[in-house]
Amino acid sequence: MKLCEHLSRSFGDKLVLRDFSLSIPDRGIVALNGPSGCGKSTLLRILAGLEQPEGGTLGDVPPQQTALLFQDDRLLPWRRAAQQLTDVLPRERWGEVPRLLELVELTGEEERFPRELSGGMGRRLALGRCLALEARLYLLDEPFAGVDLPRALRILEGLRALSAPVLLVSHEPEILAQADLVLALEGPPLRLVSLT
Repeated sequence: MKLCEHLSRSFGDKLVLRDFSLSIPDRGIVALNGPSGCGKSTLLRILAGLEQPEGGTLGDVPPQQTALLFQDDRLLPWRRAAQQLTDVLPRERWGEVPRLLELVELTGEEERFPRELSGGMGRRLALGRCLALEARLYLLDEPFAGVDLPRALRILEGLRALSAPVLLVSHEPEILAQADLVLALEGPPLRLVSLT
């Protein structure tokens, strides 16, 4: 699956992307690994349509067919856990809420407000909300921040079963070890160093 070709993007005099192209498999988990500030989040935001490149083109997946998990949870403080999911699901899919909560290991937490959840639970709820969106590509920026490793690895297996590919950013060696493909990056400007 071709994601982008020859992308360029700067912020002021800082060149973040220059002639950057990326293709990934049609299924499975692809991890982006690189130092903070190298351009990973900017790449995800461009793929999701939240930033416009100054040059280059997007590939096979238009931004409106992607789902992006931001680095921050962005939960609505006045909505309960289950409502965070029904807010993004069409009514005919509300029956999927228990399955989504199970996927992110939040079964039994349906009625809790974000303030009643731990940081890791809030992160998992934000992930569940992202996965509720029907997408051809899931873009996950540090999806397991604050999530204990055994739980993160179990959720990762659930992500692997999705029909759409997952492109995630992680610095955690144990998460990277479980990805189907790891792209080691440097920058700025963002560049591919190796893939394993």
